[in-house]
Amino acid sequence: MFDIAIIGGGPAGMSAAIYARRAGLEVCVFEAAFCGGQMVYTPEIENYPGVARANGAELSLSMKEQMLSLGTVLIEKQVSAVSAQGNVYKIFADKDEYDARTLIIANGANRRKLGVDGEEKYTGRGVSYCAVCDGSLYKGKTVAVVGGGNTATEDALYLSNLCEKVYLIHRRDTLRAQKHLIDAVMKSERIEKLLEIRVVKINGEKRVNEIVVEDSGGERTIACNAVFVCIGLKPENAIFGDIVDLDDNGYIVAHADCRTSREGVFAAGDTRTTELRQVITAASDGAIAATNAERYIRENF
Repeated sequence: MFDIAIIGGGPAGMSAAIYARRAGLEVCVFEAAFCGGQMVYTPEIENYPGVARANGAELSLSMKEQMLSLGTVLIEKQVSAVSAQGNVYKIFADKDEYDARTLIIANGANRRKLGVDGEEKYTGRGVSYCAVCDGSLYKGKTVAVVGGGNTATEDALYLSNLCEKVYLIHRRDTLRAQKHLIDAVMKSERIEKLLEIRVVKINGEKRVNEIVVEDSGGERTIACNAVFVCIGLKPENAIFGDIVDLDDNGYIVAHADCRTSREGVFAAGDTRTTELRQVITAASDGAIAATNAERYIRENF
């Protein structure tokens, strides 16, 4: 019986484990792939306080080592189901069953991908899914942003303050963002709007140097140094739908205290309803979730 079972080994999950172990609780973390989550794919992190510049994979490894040094049990299995039986939660993973008094869901969210040739090859070498994370790497250069919603327009505006030129590429004939964002994009002299166009290929040598786009007139190439893919996130929370409330987009409904609709279950990081999804906010969520989980255990067991 664990005090806290944490599902997900990204910055939220590892932060939660560190705080919970320092509180003297028995903790396990389920992570089937690798600790770090999306952070692993970020070549340079420059906005984590106290760390001027870090490689995402190296920071992930450092967090993992700290988590394990405190005695956290890492279970490298895929969680397939979770159920509540009284005030105990059962976690099913690779035909095995585990019990815990509380549950912290920190499984993150996956970036939606374009699914075109070159995307996987150049991820971390010009293909990015986070302008705030990687935008500073392309100061004074030309970049493309793919998408037409709030995130895409916000990222295009953010990048326009850093880059010489920004192409905003959207497959529909109108942007789907809020009016004030669309207005700001339209006014920007550094942002070129390319509507009813889709990216079909990403080319490069060691790094991205051009994209191939297609419209009604056929294909053409656009020279650029980076492609920021902003077509949304995809949470994978179906297995939790029976124990906690999800919003219309599949995110777990939880606010700043990381409490969900069910007592004893907390959600931290990208998996929950939040306005900002960054390493620092995920780590903060993990600390908050673990602290509230410790309080719940103290009051109920």
